[in-house]
Amino acid sequence: MPPIFSNIVLIGMPGAGKSTIGVLLAKQTALGFVDTDLLIQSAAGRSLQAIVDREGYLALRQLEEQVLLGLSVNKHVIATGGSAVYSERAMAHLKANGLVIYLDVDLATLSARIDNLGTRGLAKRPDQTLADLLHERTALYQRYADLTIPCTGLSHEQVCERIIIAAITKG
Repeated sequence: MPPIFSNIVLIGMPGAGKSTIGVLLAKQTALGFVDTDLLIQSAAGRSLQAIVDREGYLALRQLEEQVLLGLSVNKHVIATGGSAVYSERAMAHLKANGLVIYLDVDLATLSARIDNLGTRGLAKRPDQTLADLLHERTALYQRYADLTIPCTGLSHEQVCERIIIAAITKG
């Protein structure tokens, strides 16, 4: 299937499946794949959690913004970190050359998938729970999304199918 948009950008909460779905979607659409969390770790030379532990969550967000602004790819599925939406500049950069898709997953599913909240390398305040984070970020995900895919109760393959159908319809 030829891509309608140069890039497909996946946004959503940690545990929403952006990386897993991104790989499957890239295979199904013959696009490349980029996981921006891996790019951040490579640029920093350490894990996301090590960045948060040493420099704080705001430093991670700043590094994420720099990496996203420096990203220049075409014909890729881009799995962003859950906090990418805190940077208006980075999101504008991603939207300029891509279709932004919000993978909307409910709190119960996220809680079941994330058992390492304190060590996962999340760009969040130390006092924030997963529910707090979801509440804070939902409006940002909705603001930047060209499409929202409700993912609760769906397999990764079903989510990919819905993304492909929605992207064709949107195009």
